[in-house]
Amino acid sequence: MASTVAEALQESLAALASVSETARLDSEVWLARVLGAERSWLLAHGEHELSEAQLADWQTGLQRLAAGEPLPYLLGEWEFYGLTFHVTPATLIPRPETELLVEEAIAWLRLHPGRRAAADVGTGSAIIPVAIAANVADVRFHAVDISPDALAVAQANVARHGLTERVQLSQGNLLAGITTPLDLISANLPYIPSARVPALPVAKWEPNIALDGGSDGLELIRTLIAQAGTLLQPGGLFLEEIDPELEEPVQALALAQWPLAKVEVLPDLTGRPRLLRVELEPA
Repeated sequence: MASTVAEALQESLAALASVSETARLDSEVWLARVLGAERSWLLAHGEHELSEAQLADWQTGLQRLAAGEPLPYLLGEWEFYGLTFHVTPATLIPRPETELLVEEAIAWLRLHPGRRAAADVGTGSAIIPVAIAANVADVRFHAVDISPDALAVAQANVARHGLTERVQLSQGNLLAGITTPLDLISANLPYIPSARVPALPVAKWEPNIALDGGSDGLELIRTLIAQAGTLLQPGGLFLEEIDPELEEPVQALALAQWPLAKVEVLPDLTGRPRLLRVELEPA
């Protein structure tokens, strides 16, 4: 049985090689967490002996990782857009492709300093409104989710980053509970067609309610676009992350709602269609 840093890393790699594409990263991050050290420290201190308590913690976590549990759920937190967020199985794990939405929102808000009323729909762990509000000092968000468990995670993240005055959380069905005009609407709603969800590896661990987009993947997006048609101000911006396979039908929905708007789908870092961006004509 492992007793040193080097042995623990070797054992971790062997245990995770067949279950994780990032076995080395997972191994190093988990052991670093157990030891309260940086990953770089591990590589320089391979001979360091773990205490009995550290060995027990490390082995418990390794067993969970070997069973397929995602590392962020084991850690209880994950980084997104340079910030650290609390995560639990009640919410999706933050992913790099969602940073595209945040970047677009921040850039637009900085170009439109008079536009500061925003809503984030299906907010989950609130990574989107928190990341945007942390970078745009006077934006104010309605952050809505239907899941009370997700909202508990969101509340922890809003408080963690000192944004309780500017990110207002509420439980609701999309935009149904909001009546005030909005300058910006952002969303990362479930967009996987129902038939594809069971085959997804993430479906075993991440909440189905945050993945399943209905028979065509557009059930909630279709409703949100219709609701946004009555709330989004002239000249406003609508941002929705999408499944790459839904590029054309999503654009069609947006153009049917806003025929004069600038409608486009932006690619993520891998070049796949990822973000529906709709900018309305000014009044």
